[in-house]
Amino acid sequence: MPTHVGHAILNVEIAEASTMPSIAIKRRHGLDQKRAKAAAEKIARDLNKRFNLEYAWEGDHIAFERPGLSGTLRVGKIDLSLDVELSFLLLPLKGSIEQAIRRELDTLFKKA
Repeated sequence: MPTHVGHAILNVEIAEASTMPSIAIKRRHGLDQKRAKAAAEKIARDLNKRFNLEYAWEGDHIAFERPGLSGTLRVGKIDLSLDVELSFLLLPLKGSIEQAIRRELDTLFKKA
């Protein structure tokens, strides 16, 4: 009986951990919202061309996905936040994916 309870607790912890984004980035962008949204659109178009990533605007954020990856990029008046979920197969590449994202954000949204 205790073994079963232990497994149940483990399963709950794994399920809760999987609801957190694999990559979460938040930063100030230093642009007016119109320019910030234009920069976000540029990122989305580039990712669409390079990685066949589908995206759609939903208000002030972009929802995006492709097999193995999904997320949102929210563009606020003074900051932006990016949440990315990676599939189990892409988790080993998390570091390089996050570095590439940060470089792209640094280029289009100068560090503020």
